[in-house]
Amino acid sequence: MQQDLMFSHFTLRSAGIVLRRTLGAVALTSMVALAAPSVSAQGLFSPVIRVNDQAITQYELDQRARFLAVTGTPGDPLKQAREDLIEDRLKLKLITEVGLVPTDEEVQEGLEGLAQRTNLSLDEFYNTMGQAGVDPQTLRDFTRVGIGWREYIGARFLARARPTDEEIDQAIGTAGRGGVQVLLSEIIVPLNEETAPQIEGFVEQVRALKTFDDFSAAASQVSAADSRANGGRLPWMELTRLPPQLREIVLNLKTGEISDAITLQGAVALFQMRGIREVEGSEQRFAAIEYATYLIPGGRTSEGLAAAQNVIDAVDSCDDFYGIAQDQSPDVLTIESLPPSEIPNDIALELSKLDPGETSTAVTRNNGQTLALVMLCGRTSEIAEDADRNSIASALTQQRLETFSNSLLSQLRAEARIIE
Repeated sequence: MQQDLMFSHFTLRSAGIVLRRTLGAVALTSMVALAAPSVSAQGLFSPVIRVNDQAITQYELDQRARFLAVTGTPGDPLKQAREDLIEDRLKLKLITEVGLVPTDEEVQEGLEGLAQRTNLSLDEFYNTMGQAGVDPQTLRDFTRVGIGWREYIGARFLARARPTDEEIDQAIGTAGRGGVQVLLSEIIVPLNEETAPQIEGFVEQVRALKTFDDFSAAASQVSAADSRANGGRLPWMELTRLPPQLREIVLNLKTGEISDAITLQGAVALFQMRGIREVEGSEQRFAAIEYATYLIPGGRTSEGLAAAQNVIDAVDSCDDFYGIAQDQSPDVLTIESLPPSEIPNDIALELSKLDPGETSTAVTRNNGQTLALVMLCGRTSEIAEDADRNSIASALTQQRLETFSNSLLSQLRAEARIIE
């Protein structure tokens, strides 16, 4: 078993596990008094949740809630217990199917390590948990699933999660003395067989515009970007959020100047510089950007945009796309984390305007026939340059493993039959 693959989801919520020998039975019991409603002895072992063909009993809920309360997990212990036990059933099913269920000896070793992180011996740990009414079997079940899931995630994703030397160098980075922010307006015009003959003339007309208002009026009329509603005007943004390939182009623009046409995949972009400023502090650099791309037939037609809006209304995060894409072709949904330099320019440009959880409908594929709904999942900041390379490599690996783990778990949950 790969015991070194420890990421936060499997370490008792990190600092959440802080037990003291001085806590008595009464104090611990009072912490979890509202962890579960009063039920009869017969009903205690009745199923209250079904996950596919597996049952979760009221007793298991009560036990996990007590355990979470004692270990200091934030939030409602009973609510969190429900979520954790549902996920445990999904994990257990998968690790059982692939033959990675830990042995009793491995579980024992895991429990000893768990006790050590509370500064208690295993006997003292059992005793402290027992005073709060937590059964040893609850601890064994928790540990068994955690170890097995870590082993599975490591076996499946570790090779993909390990950073290259170049990625470590990029993560170390070099912090600048100050950050640069730019104020831009944009026009994004779809490029396909129908629009290609007119593009050259259109670009010449736009580059001949003299004022901010003229450029804004043109953006309102023809731009395919979401910013058209604001006349193509973008808010101040850090230069480092732009795709690396566009930064030099933008920096060479004078205030009021309009860029040459920049060819993207399926579109042409023009930018007008409205302002540039330097701000105090180090500029933020990103080692990786995670984003989702969901393909919708119809391109930017009214039907395609309406379908995209229906999806936008149904999702709050990237993980929600797994439920939307269920039973569809695997090619429909892509969620990936890439260095900024490896992200296609058109997608990278849209991501630069987004905060996590926000979407864009400006990108198309298949010669404009397919709309690519893009959502920003999150950005991974580069790590300070004085950090140890091994520490940086480990941190990047664990971040990626946790991303893979969470994504897989969301997919399993979306595909499961859960009855509460």
